[in-house]
Amino acid sequence: MTTPIALTIAGSDSSGGAGIQADLKTFAALGVYGASVITALTAQNTQGVSGIHPVPAEFVTAQIDAVFSDLAVGAVKIGMVAQPAVIDAIVAGLTRWSPQHVVLDPVMVATSGDRLLATEAVEALRSKLIPLAAVITPNLPEAAALLDEPMAVSEAAVEDQGRRLLAMGCKAVLIKGGHGQGRESIDYLIDAKGVIALAAPRVATQNTHGTGCSLSSAIAAGLAKGEAMETAVRNAKAFVSAAILAADRFSVGHGHGPIHHFQKFY
Repeated sequence: MTTPIALTIAGSDSSGGAGIQADLKTFAALGVYGASVITALTAQNTQGVSGIHPVPAEFVTAQIDAVFSDLAVGAVKIGMVAQPAVIDAIVAGLTRWSPQHVVLDPVMVATSGDRLLATEAVEALRSKLIPLAAVITPNLPEAAALLDEPMAVSEAAVEDQGRRLLAMGCKAVLIKGGHGQGRESIDYLIDAKGVIALAAPRVATQNTHGTGCSLSSAIAAGLAKGEAMETAVRNAKAFVSAAILAADRFSVGHGHGPIHHFQKFY
């Protein structure tokens, strides 16, 4: 039996709730073998980010080549990429190895509100990484930041922003509605075929650390297993919704605690 493999290219979260750690937990929970390329080390916990130490671009390249030269990677998830030189290294690596599926989570701000992406890296993200992506997964503030405009507050505005992000070269856009209002959290999947609204009940919890990382890595896991894009997105939404619903079983830290990736198992 072929083992589905997914690769996460992202930053490390020292508290274990987001980034590389959340991605590998997600892959494991969904039955996919996880590999990793670390782009930055962060000193962070549930209350915030106190330091970021970028990994040199040449070592990001070394990690990418080590993984792809040996493992049959079915899908790649890209998360925190804080520096333009690291983006260039990732673009070159993906161009060299041509993975079938790339899921890009444009991580710009942490759940705590701390900015994670250098200003000069935003344009490189737009012009170099987005065109390589099968799907990008911005939340409402990130979608607005990528377009240099205010956050969308209506369904029509979300769809309009999604179509303009699609025009940047990716094959699909998933705009996440966690920052919206109302009893439901509605995500919008936008591609050349149209728009699909995916709703889930909004859960009253402060334990939401790593939700965006986990959603994008869950999509990558689905694609690695051979699921179609819509199926992978729907299954990822269900996985993260269940993990948020079970998050209060944990008592971890004093701020935004982690979601429960393994709620099905314990």
